[in-house]
Parts: sequence; structure tokens; C-alpha cells
Amino acid sequence: MQRHSLRLALALPAAATLALTACTAVNERGDGPGGGSGLAGTISGAGASSQEAAQAAWQAGFVESNPDVTVNYDPIGSGGGREQFVNGGSDFGGTDAYLDEQELAGAKERCGQVVELPVYVSPVAIVFNLDGVDTLNLGPETIAKIFNQDITTWNDPEIAADNPDAQLPDTPITPVNRSDESGTTENFLEYLSAAAPDAWPHEVSGDWPVAGGEAAQGTSGVVQAVRNGNGTIGYADASRAGELSTVSVGVGDEFVDYSPDAAAKVMEVSERIEGRGEYSYAYDLARDTTESGTYPIVLVSYALACANYDDSGKAELVRSYFEYMLSAEGQDTAAENAGSAPLSYTLRKDLEPAVAAIGSGSGS
Repeated sequence: MQRHSLRLALALPAAATLALTACTAVNERGDGPGGGSGLAGTISGAGASSQEAAQAAWQAGFVESNPDVTVNYDPIGSGGGREQFVNGGSDFGGTDAYLDEQELAGAKERCGQVVELPVYVSPVAIVFNLDGVDTLNLGPETIAKIFNQDITTWNDPEIAADNPDAQLPDTPITPVNRSDESGTTENFLEYLSAAAPDAWPHEVSGDWPVAGGEAAQGTSGVVQAVRNGNGTIGYADASRAGELSTVSVGVGDEFVDYSPDAAAKVMEVSERIEGRGEYSYAYDLARDTTESGTYPIVLVSYALACANYDDSGKAELVRSYFEYMLSAEGQDTAAENAGSAPLSYTLRKDLEPAVAAIGSGSGS
């Protein structure tokens, strides 16, 4: 079974006010609600950079109610986050891909039972910059052929067929991809492999598989390269799309714009992967769905914790922090500050037993 992940987020105007740093730490003294919670201490997490803005918002909200708690989160990337968590280097982890079999085995050695929960769902936008064209409809096979460099000009008949009213120039297409290993890349390739298998012959990976085109470092690099060109097209966290034009993606008989609601709907049509443990909620995402109103190019980012910690105080803090992340307030806070898609009430209720299991076997 492939590892599947999701990355998303929409505009981040509020997130900018959270003063994110390379290693985000929040430790506010305050008179926020619940200030007498009795919780005290420090917990540290590391992992997916996609969660950075959401983690900053969660930290601020959680510490407002628990002013004697410090929560750190280092956005070192999904791979580093999984490695640190498995090796005991962090109290909790963040990852845009659920643990593979080897990582899961290592985490079970550390934790006994592993708690693996989707906490952050965000769309991945296909962004483009083409003089005279502000909107585009593209079906899955057309998207795959563009990024595989089989379609090379914007007035190609396949693009024109999806956009009969557009005045498409003969401008060359310049695909822009990530130069670094990326969870966004992995999620985008999962979509291409599932939705357009005949047009996309490459294996799913966090590394871009097609030579040529233009490569850029990080999400910001892709966005900048697309913005600075003409005829450029790339993929990026929707939160970072800014003023760039975005593609409406073919789903069934319609074309769907990205939005939090359309992205969140993916979880409703996807299946949980069985056999990974009672508290692992990894999902096989329905990238090839034809369900109306669903945006299938999404990133689902997970939080990792243990059912057993050596320090029961740490366990209590991690459990309380996860309760906040998955609460209605926490999900709304992430949506407001990171543009993510709030998890449904039904899914949050399904995850409650796993959250309650955090630290259930802790020592003193």
C-alpha cells in the first residue's frame, strides 16, 4: 500500500501576525481562559513545514489557556519529523505522509501503541501565469501531460477542449517543480498516478521525476518562479498561491476550484487503512474520486504521539495539546490562520479514543 499524504492551506493573512521562526516556540504568560488548568511544563515537536502556521496558531491558543506550558515545534520537514519521533528525539511529530512499515515498526518499539492522527487538511493548488488568461479548466490527463512535458504550448488542442471560450496563446509552457524532496510533490504525484495513470508513468516519490522544466527550492521558490515567468505553471500549497491564477481541476463531469470545503470532502470519500494499529488513522485518499464538489489534490498532514511515555507529565501535556488541536476551536483556529480545511465533527469524534490513549501506559 502506498503512503498517502495531503498538503493544503489557503491564504495566510492572519498567520503572518504569528511571527513564525525556523523553530516556533510559544510560551506566553497571560490571563487567558482556563489559566488555572494546572498544566505546567514543556513539550517539543518537529516535522512537516506545512503545519508551521497551524502549529503557531494552536500553540498560541493552547498556551493562552495554559500559561505555564511551553510548546515548541521545529518545522524541519516530514522526513526529519518522522525520524526524530521514531528515535525519541521529540515528544510529538508532524508528517505529510503516514509512517511507512519500517518507521511504524520503529515507532512501536518506542511507543508500544502509536497514535497517528490526521490533524491538518489543505489543498494543493495548480498555479499558473499566462498573459491574457486568468482562469483555466484542466482535466487530470491534461495536467499530467503538461507536467510530463508531453503538452508543450498553451494553445494545444487538449487544453483548448477544456476551455472553449479562452483565447489561448501559442506561448510555450514552462512547468515549475520543487527541486527539494517535498511532501507537496509526493501528494501531487499521488494525484497524477491515481487520476491519470495512463498519462503519468512515474513512481510516487517526494522527488520530482521529470528532467527539464524549471526547478525551485521550497514552496516560496515555486511561487516566485511561476510569478516571474509567462507561460509558467506549478503546484504549491494553496495558502501560498497569493494573487496567482489557479486551475479548476476536472472531477467527474465538472471542474472544481480548490476551497477548504472541497478539500475536506476528500476525507469523507476516503478509507482508513486497517492493520496498522488501533490508534493509527492513516487514510488511503480517494485521489481519483468523481464525487461532485470534491477537490482531490490535497495534503493530509498527521500528528504522531505515543500511548506510552516514560514521563507521565509529558504524556498529559501531549494528550491535552492533541485534544486542543482536534477540538472545534483548534480546527477553526487553524482554518483562520493557515487556511486549512476543518475536520468534520464525525471524524473528530472517531479520533477521540486515540487521543484519550495518549500516555495511557505512561510511567511515572
